[in-house]
Amino acid sequence: MKKITAALFGTLTALTLTSLSCWAQSAGPTDPQIAAIVVTANQVDIDAGKLAESKTKSKDVKAFAQRMVTDHSGVNKAATDLVHKLGVTPEDNPTSQSLQQGGDANLANLKTLKGAQFDRAYIDHEVTYHESVLDALDKTLIPSAQNAELKALLVKVRPAFVAHLEHAKHLQAELGKSGA
Repeated sequence: MKKITAALFGTLTALTLTSLSCWAQSAGPTDPQIAAIVVTANQVDIDAGKLAESKTKSKDVKAFAQRMVTDHSGVNKAATDLVHKLGVTPEDNPTSQSLQQGGDANLANLKTLKGAQFDRAYIDHEVTYHESVLDALDKTLIPSAQNAELKALLVKVRPAFVAHLEHAKHLQAELGKSGA
């Protein structure tokens, strides 16, 4: 099951990164497209965090999930406030659609798991997801942002994504040690 989950997520992540790399070779996403990508990426992690909060028995995984919900909700609020201020309407695009599809597939998979299997799958996904998001921020989203305030927001939230990744990697190592 773990191999199937990893393969499924790997395929979806590859599709998303392919979309982003295609943009990297062209002019890159527009600010409205970046707004949609940011909001979707955060919402995907909020949804997974809420599921983890309700399913895990691990206090460490629950605390991490609560942190994801809180932090990513904060980023979405800041992004939404900014696009309203700028009069920008987020524009759905292949990357935001791919992120949503990947998030939906992840939730469907996680809903079938329990206990230690759930915890490992959730945390493994969080590691891979945050690595992908950081890659997208660095290589596509920040360089492509035209509006200075949007670019500043992306730069400002980047350290939180790094901290999330490090926290997820720590939990991943702990779950591996405990055999959970």
